[in-house]
Amino acid sequence: MEDRPTGRTRPRFEVRARHTDSTVTVYQAYRPDIGRPAARDGRFPPSWRRERMTWIKPTFLWMMYRCGWGTKRDQETVLALEISREGFCWALRNACLSHHVPALHGDRADWQRRLREAPARVQWDPERDLHFNPLPYRSLQLGLGGEAVARYADEWIVGIEDVTPLAAEIRARVRAGELERAAAVLPDERPMPLGDEVLGHLRA
Repeated sequence: MEDRPTGRTRPRFEVRARHTDSTVTVYQAYRPDIGRPAARDGRFPPSWRRERMTWIKPTFLWMMYRCGWGTKRDQETVLALEISREGFCWALRNACLSHHVPALHGDRADWQRRLREAPARVQWDPERDLHFNPLPYRSLQLGLGGEAVARYADEWIVGIEDVTPLAAEIRARVRAGELERAAAVLPDERPMPLGDEVLGHLRA
């Protein structure tokens, strides 16, 4: 079994996630003194700094690539956060791409102004396979700041789960060469049907 579908079967820019009609699951990784209370209480503890931009990732393997299966310093606790689909789409509608694309933004000064004013920003990075090799299609990273951070923490979160054990299990299977067994327990991520009014201004 291959690690992930090939780029020929995927649009270059699409959102893939665990999702329902009303929720989307995203991932973050924190040090244990933040991640564990968040999973226990279903909300971030007071030590979580909401004045900083926070990045959420809808694809599990990109989060694993970023946090090294939960082994990197200050990223030892991996969280799956179920948030409202309405909030997720609000963030996308109000986001700006983190890099300048003349066809979308016009001149650089106009893009820089939009980026400063936007409560969210988006970047597209190569998706990763189970060995963290880059794939020919992209994975969404969504940065939340200002109003978006407050909405995320106070309104959008439906539930928080500590998925650090799952990360460790999949990592062990990959290291043992058991790719089929590893792929079998990956979260079920499907493309999200998002119209141009949500995503059109973010397809780089």
